Amino acid sequence: MAKRSPFEIAQEQLDKVAKIIKLDPASYEMLRWPMRELRVTIPVKMDDGSVKVFKGFRVQYNDSRGPTKGGIRFHPEETIDTVRALAAWMTWKTSIVNIPYGGSKGGVICNPKEMSKGELERLSRGYIRAIGRFVGPERDIPAPDVYTTPQMMSWMMDEYSKIVGYNAPGVITGKPQAIGGSRGREDATARGGMFVLREAAKKAGINLIENKENSHRKPQELEKLPDPQPKANVIKVAIQGYGNAGYYAHLLVTRMFDNVKVVAVSDSKGGIYNENGLPFNPVFETKTKEKTVTKYKDAKQISNKELLELDVDVLIPAALEEVITEENANRIKAKIVLELANGPTTPEADEILFKKGIVVIPDFLANAGGVTVSYFEWVQNITGYYWDYEEVYEKLDRKMKEGYYDTVKAAEGHKTHNRNGAYIVSVGRVVEAMKLRGWI
Repeated sequence: MAKRSPFEIAQEQLDKVAKIIKLDPASYEMLRWPMRELRVTIPVKMDDGSVKVFKGFRVQYNDSRGPTKGGIRFHPEETIDTVRALAAWMTWKTSIVNIPYGGSKGGVICNPKEMSKGELERLSRGYIRAIGRFVGPERDIPAPDVYTTPQMMSWMMDEYSKIVGYNAPGVITGKPQAIGGSRGREDATARGGMFVLREAAKKAGINLIENKENSHRKPQELEKLPDPQPKANVIKVAIQGYGNAGYYAHLLVTRMFDNVKVVAVSDSKGGIYNENGLPFNPVFETKTKEKTVTKYKDAKQISNKELLELDVDVLIPAALEEVITEENANRIKAKIVLELANGPTTPEADEILFKKGIVVIPDFLANAGGVTVSYFEWVQNITGYYWDYEEVYEKLDRKMKEGYYDTVKAAEGHKTHNRNGAYIVSVGRVVEAMKLRGWI
């Protein structure tokens, strides 16, 4: 089978659900395509005095439920197709956790690794000037994504504030706390995933022992705790990817649950495995110092492909898309797949895993913790009242739990897998909003 683009996969996922729920033709056509796409050209003066012209995008997929929401990616291989797919998934993601947003995404074709801090600032400000008339706290609210940072969000928020003539922190989320960022945003994606994993394990009959004292503690405190040494009822976990989501997944799964051993982790250079467990702090120190986990000495070298097929209880893809396919799905041994990455499982693999009885927690539910706490940040910016870590995590826990059980109820009711269940809930809410507003 020819490799499909991310947006073709997003459309195929919608197509399947449209048949299940017998979606009317007008709603179906409306949801297969973005409602608005913007392409921009951004001139930037480089440090050597030359001017380089960058191309960027902003896709606003559907705003029937509220302002659109989605990250900004700076990547040398960024495409409008990828941005479309991610904007679609953001639409379903905000809907599944029932927050009053639609979905959007943005991107700039560039290589941030080859740019100075000054060049990145000028590009960041240039991008927000280019899209400034189309974003805002009540229109479209960006956030950081691949190769963008809280510092870049600060520059963008400042530039937008200059355009409108007043301080507008609510235009963008993922900011540093000093200028309106929310507590708990740094690990929100992985923490939301852990809350869903806890519920999925209960339903699957996996004895995951929650450390309730640690569930709502801030990450800086958790980093100082020793790794647990479980001796019985050990739950084995493998994590593919060691970026923000994978790093925090390693920290949180070993601190929030008392009987977990992370036996394998990986990054773009390969993976490591130790059946006795990989302690968080030494592995993270190795990653920080050597720029890869593969230099960690007390472990066996494995490939990313081998990691996916390990005999573990929980597999956490937290890196690339389309890593579980019809080619390797039959060799997946995990009981639960928690998708912290976007699009790691193809539609064909979904069906294979479902028939094998493997529980997949789909990406736009599993990793919705990030956009949920971004929503909390926006609420705090608008009200001017800021919450402590415990309040943020309690609210996140409740949202993720509700999203999980809404998904499971829909999946079981239609005798299908959780991805279709999540789509049934999300699409249903968006369609309801469009019809109430008189669009359809």
